[in-house]
Amino acid sequence: MEFAEQIKSAVDIVRVVGEYVRLKRSGAGPRYVGLCPFHTEKTGSFSVHSTHQFYKCFGCGAGGDVIKFVMEIERLTFWEALKYLAERHGIPLPKRTDLADAEARQRGGIFEMHDIAVKVFTDALFSSAGADARDYLKRRGLSKNSAEEFGLGLSDRGGQTLVRLFEKQGFAPDDMEASGLVLRRTDGSGFYDRFRGRLMFPIHSESGKVIGFGGRALGEGEEPKYLNSSETAIYRKSHVLYNLNRARKAIQEAGFSILVEGYMDVIGVYAAGVTNVVATCGTALTPFQVRSLRRHATELVLNFDPDTAGANATEKYIPVLLEEGMKLRILQLTGGLDPDEYIKEHGAAAYQDALRKAGGYFHWLADRARSRVDRNTPDGTVAIWQTLLPTIQKMPDKIMRLAVVDDLAEYMKMEKSVVLQEVRRSVSGRATQGVKRQEARPDPNEVLLLHALLDSPEARVEIVPVLRQPSVLQRFAARQIFEAVLRMVDAGETPTYSGIEARLTEPEKERLAALVFADDTLSQAFTVEQAVACIRTLAIGEREARRDDLRRRIKELERAGDLAGALHLMEELNEMRRD
Repeated sequence: MEFAEQIKSAVDIVRVVGEYVRLKRSGAGPRYVGLCPFHTEKTGSFSVHSTHQFYKCFGCGAGGDVIKFVMEIERLTFWEALKYLAERHGIPLPKRTDLADAEARQRGGIFEMHDIAVKVFTDALFSSAGADARDYLKRRGLSKNSAEEFGLGLSDRGGQTLVRLFEKQGFAPDDMEASGLVLRRTDGSGFYDRFRGRLMFPIHSESGKVIGFGGRALGEGEEPKYLNSSETAIYRKSHVLYNLNRARKAIQEAGFSILVEGYMDVIGVYAAGVTNVVATCGTALTPFQVRSLRRHATELVLNFDPDTAGANATEKYIPVLLEEGMKLRILQLTGGLDPDEYIKEHGAAAYQDALRKAGGYFHWLADRARSRVDRNTPDGTVAIWQTLLPTIQKMPDKIMRLAVVDDLAEYMKMEKSVVLQEVRRSVSGRATQGVKRQEARPDPNEVLLLHALLDSPEARVEIVPVLRQPSVLQRFAARQIFEAVLRMVDAGETPTYSGIEARLTEPEKERLAALVFADDTLSQAFTVEQAVACIRTLAIGEREARRDDLRRRIKELERAGDLAGALHLMEELNEMRRD
């Protein structure tokens, strides 16, 4: 598709991926590395190539171009990814509408309905009908600027505002229902708005698109207190973190994220100048959400409410965070206050100071266990051990476990060797996660030749004719890759990474990525003369192999008494010597 190629040539993949993954340049070459956003790993096996504009993870095998990356990370269709990239980079969209399939068109409609809903809710909040809701926000200490920045709104109590607007805009009934913003009456007589008379919090995808809402009840005793969007084609609660679209850059800059419980906590902390803060969207914390945070920074501060529910949630989430390789601290605020309340009572500076002093999770867990049992009794000691051990088992990092052993031995008043033995025994059966696949080291000659073919027209003039010789490619491990290059040249195309990849099977795509990322010094420092010398050396090697094969076959024919056959091969051998 011409438009897709236009997108790929106009958009810098390093810049796009860098919005989702904390990338670091590897040396002076075109390679950038980071933690893979598609699987859990301790050390970065995820690479992005700025010259050839593709990404590859050598741990899980994920790879592709900028369009595929956006599709995977944002869970978009092909057309949606094209549209997203075009809009973000000022590239006019083609007028044709047949590029989008039925699924993409429905999802596009759902996005459009959410954009309409945001405007309706926001207008209502700042109209005369929103006076009570604005009073509530004022009592909570929320400024108008913060309300506008987070797109807060108010849903109409009548329950027909969105239904009428959507019908007026011509949305199909099935698409309206699929949006999750309106519900079908049980008797089939029509639709009504899902959210009625609630303070509305828009929920965004990581890229900033509105994909759902959280609605807080304003009436006394109204239940549920918070009503969240149902899951739709564009919204999966377990995959989304509230405010990550705003916080991700701040998380990368600060080197850690802050996880709080609710929407108001996020807004309160954010308004205090601490912008690397997120919350779940009314669901339990999931590994996918943790990986979304870990892509930007490996450290997290957990700051839940200090009540029983908040403490239970903190204890529940610690193993999830550790299992995903997060470095974890716990922030306990004094006075039984949640983050939003604490900032209003003590100020932003006091919160920031408490944040800096947030302690490790181990002692928080140990103190919580001790508060429930008597540590001075055998039963109490066993109970504490049973509380702490599962957390230690979840740690994927051996060094981290050994560091905790010291704390545990001191806390339990036990010999370190005994504790170490028990910890080792408890984790011995754990399956190793994030193991990188072992790849055969590419041939340096093939690495150099591939980069020469991709990067240098002068080198192609010299190399391609030699590659066409029948026997030259036979011994190449990457023979199919170089054959794909020759097919592109024959078709009058300039060899490119994406063009070669499109002509390969999956195993050969893996080999292609390995060749391109194999050695930055080879890929950047080659000269045309080196490339030509390399291909000639390989060609000479092939000729020597051919001569050895002829000598072997001549001897076999002589032993078999086939003198005519032997003489024929000797003529071929002599001809090769004269060349």
